[in-house]
Amino acid sequence: MKKHLEEVKPPIVKRLPPKPLMIYDGDCGFCRKWINRWKFLTGDKVAYEAYQKAAGSFPEIPLARFEKAVQLIEPNGTVTQGAHAVIKTLALVPAFGWVLWGHDHVPGFAFIAETLYAFVAGHRHFFSSVDSCGLASADRPSTYFLSRWFFLKALALVYLTAFGSLWFQITGLVGSQGILPFRLLLSDALAQLGWKAYLDFPTLCWLNGGDGFLLFLCGGGILISILLFLDLVPALCLFFLWLFYLSLITVGQDFLGFQWDNLLLETGFLSIFLVPLTSRLKNSSREFPPRLVVFLFQWFLFRLMFSSGFVKWASGDAAWHNLTALRFHYGTQPLPTPPAWFMNQLPDWFQGVSCLYMFGVELAVPFMIFGPRRLRPAVFWILVSFQLLILLTGNYCFFNFLTLALCLFVLEDEAWPQSWREKLLPSPWNKTSGRDWPGWIRTAVAAIVLFMSALQMQATLVGRGGWVVPGRAVYEALEPFRSVNSYGLFAVMTTTRPEIIVEGSNDGKVWKAYEFKWKPGDLGTGPHWVAPYQPRLDWQMWFAALGDYRQNPWFVNFLVRILQGSPEVLGLLKINPFPEGPPRYVRAEAYDYHFTNYSEKARTGNWWKREYKGAYIHPISLKGLQGH
Repeated sequence: MKKHLEEVKPPIVKRLPPKPLMIYDGDCGFCRKWINRWKFLTGDKVAYEAYQKAAGSFPEIPLARFEKAVQLIEPNGTVTQGAHAVIKTLALVPAFGWVLWGHDHVPGFAFIAETLYAFVAGHRHFFSSVDSCGLASADRPSTYFLSRWFFLKALALVYLTAFGSLWFQITGLVGSQGILPFRLLLSDALAQLGWKAYLDFPTLCWLNGGDGFLLFLCGGGILISILLFLDLVPALCLFFLWLFYLSLITVGQDFLGFQWDNLLLETGFLSIFLVPLTSRLKNSSREFPPRLVVFLFQWFLFRLMFSSGFVKWASGDAAWHNLTALRFHYGTQPLPTPPAWFMNQLPDWFQGVSCLYMFGVELAVPFMIFGPRRLRPAVFWILVSFQLLILLTGNYCFFNFLTLALCLFVLEDEAWPQSWREKLLPSPWNKTSGRDWPGWIRTAVAAIVLFMSALQMQATLVGRGGWVVPGRAVYEALEPFRSVNSYGLFAVMTTTRPEIIVEGSNDGKVWKAYEFKWKPGDLGTGPHWVAPYQPRLDWQMWFAALGDYRQNPWFVNFLVRILQGSPEVLGLLKINPFPEGPPRYVRAEAYDYHFTNYSEKARTGNWWKREYKGAYIHPISLKGLQGH
């Protein structure tokens, strides 16, 4: 085995450079490329010189050592070479400080780094060819200043929408007079689990069980989202946004258990480590977006997209396998948009081609997130156009908006228009505020995220049966924080659209329907545009219709609140047919809904048609419930 480069005792030079001096092979084109990139990163913190010119000034260093590897001469006279020299040089840029920490503290890190360096150095011509194929620019490394800037603006708006949406609904959903009062959840958890309840249900709502505190969390989230948009104390804002949203999700029960809620928590958690510890991001924009965290975002986007396609195919559902799923999707999804009605009218061949396109985008394109830099702008636009098509035909809350924000990490700075770069990119590059996360913290977070996400991907691909016991224990301990998750919507396509119509009566004979704000009910009322707002009761009604009321205990609670005339719950509805007082009885009827076609709509004016299926729940009254 070749000797480790650092096994030879390094020389100490007598001529002391005023700042670190990197000496390289000036005749090597591959070396010159990378030196130019390092110059871009380190600015005037490091001097660079070819050994053909500098060797005579440092006779203590043998010529063979210059020919074998780069040399870093520090102002105190010490000399390092190879991977260690490169790592010490890059560590002068705060975003890369974690690499030096890993080299000095992680067993095996230094050996692997030096081995890889020696291998690349021994095959320079080959790697120079690969490098030229994959890089958009020969003299600049990958940077993500603009991607981070736009991403944080977008994330602030998504958080603003999420908290703002909950402000109008949260008390009706889980308040004291809501459908599922959160105080009962926490008191039951504490009675059954003891102190462990605080770990299994991480929420600030342990501090206060009132409805006002729910509104405080929503209002606080709105305010902090605005501060984040204005670039004020971004790291602190991101932490509290994550904490506040986690607190609401934990007590939200059925109404805040959607994949985009987890998606926002995971995105928000990673974002905490994307920014430096400064009061204004724009004043510290010269802090390089940490490449390790950028990679975590790229890996996150890959998992999100690839898992979405894989679960559809792996489910074995015939509608996906024979490419007929989109014949049903537009009319059976929870909350269609107006264009969904028109998409539903398109011929079967178009739906099949669309389905095939979807599989291509979700199963093949994600791998190109890690592909050559020249291809990534195309990857970005494919992913963006795909999300826009979904936005056009379905109301999925802030899911697609947040996914669009994640797509920004596919683009490097050089992919943005020149005028934008000149206006928004920091200059000069070499100045840093010095207030950043310690490298070991980001490294530890990355290790946990990669470990957890690897388990998640294993579960998606082959199931959880192969998890080792320590892995399962770590996963179960961190799962309540919902900051590393699995994804994949519509694994099995719903081919029918059952709908529940809730009705009330005072005499048991004349029944009047409660109209919801957004879900289908009246046949002449078409689909609405509602995203990024999410009417969470309307969404839950879609899930309830797929089963029966025994599988959805919250639905019975909902009917009870109607009988009690709860203002908070009735505020979630569009029309209360009993404005003067609650009815004596309520019931729920089940129907199958379908989009009309062109001729049916022209004849009737209706967007929907329906067939009666039967009673979802027979008439109930408060008196009858109390009797039981």
